Amino acid sequence: MNWDLSALFDSLTEAEEFLKQAIFRAKEFEKKYKNRLYTLTSEEFIEVLKEYEDIWENIGRALTYVYLEFATDSSKGTFLAKFQELATQAEEHLIWFELEFIHLPIDKQQRFIDNAGVYKYYLIHLQEEAPYKLSEKEEKILMKKDLTSSSAFTRLFDETISRIKFFLDGKLLSEEEVLSKLYSPDRNERKKAQVSLTLGLKPHQELLAYIYNQVKKDWKIDYLDIRGYDEPESPRHLANRVSKKSVDALVNTVNSNTSIVEEYYNIKKELLGYERLYDYDRYAPIKLTDKTPEISYEEAKELVLKAFKNFSPTFYEIAKKAFEEGWIDVYPKEGKRSGAFSHSATPKAHPYVLLNYTNQRRDVFTLAHELGHAIHQYLAKDVGYLNQDTPLTTAETASIFAEMLLFEEIKKTLPKEELIETYAAKLEDIFATLFRQIVFTNFERRVHSFDELKPEEYNKFWMEENQKMFGESIYLTKNYEIWWSYIPHFIHSPFYCYAYSYAQLLVLSLYKLYKEGFENFEEKYIEFLKQGGSIPPKKQFSELFNINIESEDFWEKGINVVKDMLLEFKDISNDYKK
Repeated sequence: MNWDLSALFDSLTEAEEFLKQAIFRAKEFEKKYKNRLYTLTSEEFIEVLKEYEDIWENIGRALTYVYLEFATDSSKGTFLAKFQELATQAEEHLIWFELEFIHLPIDKQQRFIDNAGVYKYYLIHLQEEAPYKLSEKEEKILMKKDLTSSSAFTRLFDETISRIKFFLDGKLLSEEEVLSKLYSPDRNERKKAQVSLTLGLKPHQELLAYIYNQVKKDWKIDYLDIRGYDEPESPRHLANRVSKKSVDALVNTVNSNTSIVEEYYNIKKELLGYERLYDYDRYAPIKLTDKTPEISYEEAKELVLKAFKNFSPTFYEIAKKAFEEGWIDVYPKEGKRSGAFSHSATPKAHPYVLLNYTNQRRDVFTLAHELGHAIHQYLAKDVGYLNQDTPLTTAETASIFAEMLLFEEIKKTLPKEELIETYAAKLEDIFATLFRQIVFTNFERRVHSFDELKPEEYNKFWMEENQKMFGESIYLTKNYEIWWSYIPHFIHSPFYCYAYSYAQLLVLSLYKLYKEGFENFEEKYIEFLKQGGSIPPKKQFSELFNINIESEDFWEKGINVVKDMLLEFKDISNDYKK
């Protein structure tokens, strides 16, 4: 039930020595090749690129090992910090490579690209970023400047939020603790949690609005004024390797289908027996039975393997390897980080999955989700370290798809009451990932069009964008108007949120193709996962599935899956009420 990290290293000492060798190799690489790329033949350049990739993979391998040690034992934080410092020393001698490539004559770049094989789109992506890159000296200046600008305000935001304590029932709670109360089956407790969160945030509104204003201003200076992007969100689209046209198609499709959310919450209101739903009722669990079934890890394992096997022998075999070969750390323990993840590690090893399994049904879905990631990461290892990681817009593809496979499997065996609860949980999960993240995007698009906004102006935009999603199904109280101020993505990663919606609807659209019997779907889907980040999403989906991700018709397919699920939920709810 614990990780076997021997595929990486046998000890921290061995990993540290390996990282020090990577520093030496990075220095030698810089001495040997810096300012000489223009002299290389295409064949020589590819060999240099492979060496560059190998050094990065060695750095990644050591960092993966120490991070996984830290993830299961927080007392090893000093080791993590030490390894990160060593890695930075190596990276300082590698930063020149990509910058030197994009400053080569275009004809020289093209010759290298034509001979690059699997590295072709990695180099093309560097070309796409080239108009916005500066000289090595200027890039280093911006890196240093960042320490006292956006990253400094990000740190101020994090420290401010982490210091806020929320008073509830005679206790001082953290933000995470008070937010968890919004999922309570006790309505009074949810309402008190809502009031507590608002009262805790309210004294900090001026500061949090000021931080957001400075982050927006710094983003504009860096990306529009200095680097020359045309719109505030453009850098994010380039990083995600998608066009604004496809993002707009997604946003327009989601915005025009918010009636799904409104209809669902009207049904939920009836099931809960309320005359009106308030914002603090959004996450109220629908409990139609006192029974809370526990599902052991062994039972979860069999459920997930069965769901995967019904779809693909490849999914089944990789998941089986994960269970049998120590890829998974299963249970909570002292010093282990919360939550769950799948770490891609390096192509020379295999992914590692962290869980905190507590025998709840949601834990089974988490297991399927993270194994979906692991399958994607394992299949992508053949394209190499520089290509294995996908942009966020496609990184969730296998994980959400795996959840859908499990949902199809698990709902066959549930009694009606538990089936309603499971459908409700699944729909709300989709709403949180799909519709809510587009609300965030709509909000960001509005506020980034202003240099400075007062807290009450942020509040106004926040309420307007949220109300569009809920329609008349949920009443948003005045307490809710300041809740934009604790969301870290707005500060840490502007325009990051739409990628969650992109991934969710993309998977649902693919799932629709699968259920409709798209020819050779499994084979093509596996090929898509194997490509990792080596090919841009638009090209992948066009060539493998003959679909255009810039078309709103494509995104409607995913919306239709949500509509079908809502209709099924409505039918079983009506049947239950009879």
